[in-house]
Amino acid sequence: MNDADLATQLARATGELLVELREQMIRDDTSPWYMMDAGDALAHRFIVDTLRRVRPDDAVLSEEGADDAQRLSADRVWIVDPLDGTAEFGEPDRDDWAVHIALWERNAGAHGELTAAAVGLPSLGLTLSTSPAPAPRAPLTRTPLMVVSRSRTPAVAASVAQQLGYDGVRLGSAGAKAMAVVLGHVDIYLHAGGQHQWDSAAPIAVARAAGLHTSRIDGSQLVYNERDTWLPDLLICPPHLADDILRAVRNFTAN
Repeated sequence: MNDADLATQLARATGELLVELREQMIRDDTSPWYMMDAGDALAHRFIVDTLRRVRPDDAVLSEEGADDAQRLSADRVWIVDPLDGTAEFGEPDRDDWAVHIALWERNAGAHGELTAAAVGLPSLGLTLSTSPAPAPRAPLTRTPLMVVSRSRTPAVAASVAQQLGYDGVRLGSAGAKAMAVVLGHVDIYLHAGGQHQWDSAAPIAVARAAGLHTSRIDGSQLVYNERDTWLPDLLICPPHLADDILRAVRNFTAN
């Protein structure tokens, strides 16, 4: 099985386990807090156990696991968020949570590169992968839509939307927001204020495979498997919007 197929199957299988767990806990009237903890633990354990079995020589960086410094010298590192959007998972009426599986390879670029990935949207029955790549988005004919967090809008995102006349919508997890751009439901995901490598690795790889622009909000490259897992900002959008957005970010920063 190649790496992209493994990522896809692992994201899908993890999602199916999470949906089953969630439905059972809803029937049992389980506390949302316990549901969230149980989902995190189940997904992490399943992903790590599977990777240890089928890719025993690879390193793993998971949100739910201890960070093993040996990954810094490894040639292949799986960067995973077993349950992205834990809060949304704990709310029975929400479907904006995800499973992230990405592979980083040292020999794929000057700083290493993401070479295979999948993002599962289990409540929607969807898994998007780098291979086969998502279908191209339809041409944009509406006012561009920017997706932002449910709980807070980064000041830079609000400024960019105001400068460029974009409309806004709110969604939960990072994976759900990124895949909404890939699917053409929205057009821009601009985030600032805090994320880790596992929050964005798989979504960025899938977005790139779909032909979208991906970068930091200063236009620089997103680099993975760095010692510090903090990777606080990103931009995903159709390529023809990127220059205007990055210019608006610079205007915000200058002021």
